[in-house]
Amino acid sequence: MGLDEIDKKMILELLKEPKASLRTLASAVGIALGTASSRLRSLQERGVVRGWSVDLDPHAIGWEMCVIVGLRIEKGRMMDVQQRIASDPRVFSVYDVTGDFDSIAMARIRNREELNDLTKEVFSVDGVIRSFTHVVLNTVKESTVIPPFE
Repeated sequence: MGLDEIDKKMILELLKEPKASLRTLASAVGIALGTASSRLRSLQERGVVRGWSVDLDPHAIGWEMCVIVGLRIEKGRMMDVQQRIASDPRVFSVYDVTGDFDSIAMARIRNREELNDLTKEVFSVDGVIRSFTHVVLNTVKESTVIPPFE
C-alpha cells in the first residue's frame, strides 16, 4: 500500500515536530483527531514510521572522532564478517556497497587509543582481507532524516 497525500502531509509534519500531539498533528494536516490517530497507527504498523528516537550530539557525549572504513572481505564470508563488525557498539552503520569495497562501516570513537583498538580488533577480524580507514576531519552535513517528498 502506497502513501497518499494525507500520509505524506503527516510524515512531513512529524519530521518538523516529532513530539507534536495528535491534536496538533491533525490540525496541521487538516484532518479529524480520530483520523490522525488511525493514520499514524497505520504508518507505524506498515513500518513507514519505525519508531521515535533521541538525536544525540556525539561530541557532547564524548565521541570525538568518526571513521569511515572500506572493507574488502573474503568471498563467502560477507554476512558473517559484517555481523561481527556490526556487533561492536562503536559501529553505527554497516553497508554492502558496489565499487572498490565489499562493505563500508562507520563508527564513532572517543580518541586515538580507541581508533587503534577498533582498527586492530574489529576491522581486522578473520575474513577481512583489507581495511581502509578514513578519519572524518569535519562534518559538513549529517542527518538520517531526508524529506521524502517535496
